[in-house]
Amino acid sequence: MLNRLHLLGYFSLNEKFHMKYVYLLFLSVLLSSVFAQEDKNPLREMKFRNVGPAGMSGRVTSIDVNLKNDQEIYAGTASGGLWRSRSGGQKWVCIFNNEATLSIGAVKLSQKNTDVIWVGTGEGNPRNSHNSGKGIYKSIDGGVTWKLMGLEKTRNIHKILIHPDNENIVYAAAIGVAWGESENRGVYKTIDGGETWLKILYANEITGAADLVMDPENPNKLIVAMWEHRRWPWFFNSGGEGSGIHVTHDGGNTWEKRSDKNGLPKGNLGRVGLAISRSNTKVVYALVESAKKNALYRSNNGGLNFLKVSENENIGNRPFYYSDIHVSPENEDILYSLWTYLSKSKDGGKTWTRIPYNRIHPDHHAFWVHPQNPEYLIEGNDGGLNISRDAGRTWRFVENLPLAQFYHINIDNEMPYNIYGGMQDNGSWIGPAYSWTSGAITNAQWQEVYFGDGFDVVPDPVDVRYVYAMSQGGNVSRIDKNTGYSKSIKPRHEEGVDLRYNWNAAIAQDPFDNSTIYFGSQFVHKSENKGNDWAVISPDLTTNDTSKQHQLTSGGLTYDVTGAENFTTILTINPSPVVKDELWVGTDDGRLQLTKDGGESWTDLSGKLKGMPEGAWIPFIHVSEYNKGEAFVIANDYRRNNWEPFLFYTDNYGKSFSSLANPDSIGSFCLSVIQDPVEENLLFLGADDGLYYSLDKGQIWQKWAKDFPSVQVSDLKIQEREKDLVVGTFGRAAWVLDDIEPLRKLASENTDWTQNTITLFDPPTGVIANYKRANGTRFAADAIYKGDNRGTGGRLRFWINTESDSILKKTKEVEFLILNENNDSTRSFSVKYHEGLNTASWGLNGKGVRSPNRKTRSKKELEKEPSGISVIPGKYKIVASFGENSDTSEIEVVYDPRVDVSIEDLQKRSTFLKEVEEQTSKMNSATSRLNKIQDNIEVLLKLVDEMEVDSSLSEIKKRLKALNDSVVGLEKLVFGIEDVKGYFDQPETWQYSFRELYYGSYSNYGEPLQNQQIMLKEIKALTFNITAKFNRFISDDWVGFEKYLIDNPIELTKRIETIENK
Repeated sequence: MLNRLHLLGYFSLNEKFHMKYVYLLFLSVLLSSVFAQEDKNPLREMKFRNVGPAGMSGRVTSIDVNLKNDQEIYAGTASGGLWRSRSGGQKWVCIFNNEATLSIGAVKLSQKNTDVIWVGTGEGNPRNSHNSGKGIYKSIDGGVTWKLMGLEKTRNIHKILIHPDNENIVYAAAIGVAWGESENRGVYKTIDGGETWLKILYANEITGAADLVMDPENPNKLIVAMWEHRRWPWFFNSGGEGSGIHVTHDGGNTWEKRSDKNGLPKGNLGRVGLAISRSNTKVVYALVESAKKNALYRSNNGGLNFLKVSENENIGNRPFYYSDIHVSPENEDILYSLWTYLSKSKDGGKTWTRIPYNRIHPDHHAFWVHPQNPEYLIEGNDGGLNISRDAGRTWRFVENLPLAQFYHINIDNEMPYNIYGGMQDNGSWIGPAYSWTSGAITNAQWQEVYFGDGFDVVPDPVDVRYVYAMSQGGNVSRIDKNTGYSKSIKPRHEEGVDLRYNWNAAIAQDPFDNSTIYFGSQFVHKSENKGNDWAVISPDLTTNDTSKQHQLTSGGLTYDVTGAENFTTILTINPSPVVKDELWVGTDDGRLQLTKDGGESWTDLSGKLKGMPEGAWIPFIHVSEYNKGEAFVIANDYRRNNWEPFLFYTDNYGKSFSSLANPDSIGSFCLSVIQDPVEENLLFLGADDGLYYSLDKGQIWQKWAKDFPSVQVSDLKIQEREKDLVVGTFGRAAWVLDDIEPLRKLASENTDWTQNTITLFDPPTGVIANYKRANGTRFAADAIYKGDNRGTGGRLRFWINTESDSILKKTKEVEFLILNENNDSTRSFSVKYHEGLNTASWGLNGKGVRSPNRKTRSKKELEKEPSGISVIPGKYKIVASFGENSDTSEIEVVYDPRVDVSIEDLQKRSTFLKEVEEQTSKMNSATSRLNKIQDNIEVLLKLVDEMEVDSSLSEIKKRLKALNDSVVGLEKLVFGIEDVKGYFDQPETWQYSFRELYYGSYSNYGEPLQNQQIMLKEIKALTFNITAKFNRFISDDWVGFEKYLIDNPIELTKRIETIENK
């Protein structure tokens, strides 16, 4: 440790800071070691919640099914891991959650031993937003554990095949890295279950294996489609000499390449999709991208020769993004083609029909057809997964896979607050961070406000009814989310200059003026009237490198001009929250620009970013809320095959920067960063492989791995009022970490508290909320998404440190006392604890009374204080005691802001409810005494049964039974008949009447309603009458029985006191 401290330069600090960093380094090592041991993790009570959505899911890239049980489905996703359903797609669980990457390009089960599962990482459709992987993984226990089996440098594996007779023989089609040249691509083979790999087919550094099929009757016969392609941040090229179809009949020892002599098109080819008919293995199909026209070819002799079948426009249109074809297992003339649409041919590919666009999401990437039942289909697309049981005539969308790929997220200050964000190919959405509805967060609670590829969504800071939302190409609108009205406000240049908007353009709200927003092309555009008018306030802030502005010819053999390759553009605009008119701007070609005068002058700070490759992307800047000139700058260069993390920090307006990204602790490139607005040392960092946090302003980073997946973290926000961290991921939707106060304390300069026996953290505001019924489905069963809702009441966190104190360790619970502003005891309760961070919940209620009960309560039950009605809003002191040690804090309690009610009204309600509680207390007192009598009757009856029967005992037994019948009769007045068969409501009972009164009164505010006053009067009378009968029974029947016993040789051990009739 000392060597590491020297390397980090800690010993150059003064003693105070030296000790702080020693502590933080120790804590970092501790947390790193215990994250793998959940029961010993001191922060295990801090748990992320996934809040969705799943109604608009995300890209599914690969599908396989267990043929021994075709209800067991595996779905690989572009950036959300591998998911499994064992219920035919009803219920799902992610089984590939914490590996080095969650990008799945291929999944394959060994049908001979379905516990063996192979996963190839990195999706094989290299669009601008595709995700790369880190090798091939294998599980031998059905996905419980995984082992990396190599091929890490291939980055993208599109297909895996397993020899049907020997599960140790596996083939992997590595399409390879899209962003650069590499020899790590082609077809790989293992004969020892992945321990070693041999590259059996290779063309060149930019040609990978785009498809791989095996002859169902001859597993040594493979057909491979090799594809030459290359992606740059500003251009894509498909096609070249390396592309082509290759065939082997000996498991890859030798290969034959097919060419125009075999019927394929002349010249360079691009991407090719392949399929072999299971019903007639001589029939092979190839969907070929060529220099002339893309077309479907068919071979009737096993791939030796090909004939062009069709150039039908319904076959496909974007080969780089989708080029898969599939044949029905029972009919070689029935085909499916995956492209923007899902098309089907019934005549060998001559004619095609589309599955209607409005039935399933477009952009299809994965397909599975049951080899023995061609009616059973599963397909995956940019919007998730669909299942058909009738060959595609009807489909069921799987709506509980939360795979949303958020580019950006945002939040507001509503209560409950909302999360905003735009998703890849799935529009812009708004949904709750938590919900005051019964049950979980559902898809029905998320609202789409804008279509297209979604990016930033910015709520109006004054009126969140209005939002700014974007789609590709710089399209931006101001939207009324209540009505859906959308007003396009996309800037235009007054002098007709062509504007270059990034695929994911920049927008920002000015923190000092609610009407001012900024938008980025190659210029910064400013509007002072919410987008109605725009002014250019900067020169071209990019390099304006014209050699990288050929997006209109991007695509190679097939044009693909969608705006995805727009380059030399602004990526991020960040106004300072501290200094008005100060803007920080990052571009996609490595420029970091700063203005401190609203755009009058600009300074290029790029040259100060030492260690950043020239031309790297600068997609994210966080400007500090603490000090002028302080900022954190994210750069990444993976689009040029450089996977290093880059994070820079300045506190002097960019005169100098220090690097905060250590490749030894951060596993991949960086995407987002945020500084806590309360504790400046606390930072969160979003990377390609998950979430990191730092307690010392970026000197030491720790990955948050215990309950958060290794998913790409694209954006981060902190909700200040709620103390929540909100995380937008590119592949697993949105997440919330509730109440980060413990992390703030850990990051503070004063860490002495960690040595205290007990530390109570300052809790967030407690809200007495009204919970409404959930939208949509009430009884959701298993097939509907259920996002993690937040707990209710006052959320309390405390830290326990017993060290080696054996006496303290014997203390079983921590005791809590709640005091009002007059220092009066309001509520007390206790909770169990463990070492480190703990969570307790106070229901925001006062001490209550016990309800009547049929049986005598146990001592343990009587020791627990009953909860009562809600407290009056205000500030409450919390005292947490552990042994002889204690700590205090304060919580503010507010009432549901959606309800217009005064404190006076709530006090009137409280007064009335206390009257109601008084009747409960009286009846509980009465039934408790009656229960004790019944207990004594049972003891005496047992004693009598054990004695030799004589005439006196028979009389006693007769009297006891009569008394017991009387007790049962009295209980019926309160509780009704016990153990009734069937449904039997009993409105004549005290319990029924009281329930009507209590629930009717609890929901009312202010003066009690007339019906409630009447019900209270009735319950008072009923309580009086029933307790009077109890008294008569005790004073007459029971006391009489006691007198009888005095005259007989059996002595009653305890006399029951008469209930006072008050």
